[in-house]
Amino acid sequence: MKTGYSITTQRLGLRRWSGEDLLPFAEMNRNPEVMRYFPKKLSGRETEDFIGAIEKHFDNYGYGLYAADLLEKGVFIGFIGLYTATFESDFTPCPEIGWRLDPRYWGKGYATEGAAACLAKGFSSFSLREIFSFTSRINKPSIAVMKKIGLHYRKSFSHPRITESSELCPHVLYSLRKEEYASAN
Repeated sequence: MKTGYSITTQRLGLRRWSGEDLLPFAEMNRNPEVMRYFPKKLSGRETEDFIGAIEKHFDNYGYGLYAADLLEKGVFIGFIGLYTATFESDFTPCPEIGWRLDPRYWGKGYATEGAAACLAKGFSSFSLREIFSFTSRINKPSIAVMKKIGLHYRKSFSHPRITESSELCPHVLYSLRKEEYASAN
């Protein structure tokens, strides 16, 4: 069993990234099903750079997109965590909660379970005042997770880094303020 988890839930261990994560994560990022709601699939080099950026984010902020393991099997299943969104918008920079899982682990509640734990940690350990999440308007599975963890719809917007003619450009923004979280828990 792996150790060094920053967050554990009933079924998941969330931790910093290791060299063993690169190949399965690169495979995920090349999978058209996984990347359906993103502008493009990522190459192996882009995946490696992304992990490097995540690790730098951990060093700068104390939190980031955690590598997620299924505790029962000790297997890497993707990421769940917090990251600072910096594209140009009226709500950025902001802490964003997000997830990306291997399709073999979809539909089992892992994203919801891990995201709920990250939300709690973001408010309790990192003194975040509001946590955001956003996705393409057509990404119904992620919107469902946002609602399940208690985020509230705030608005629709066009993502500035996606071509306006793309079906992925129209986005929805959800968030949860610390006081909303406290009153619900």
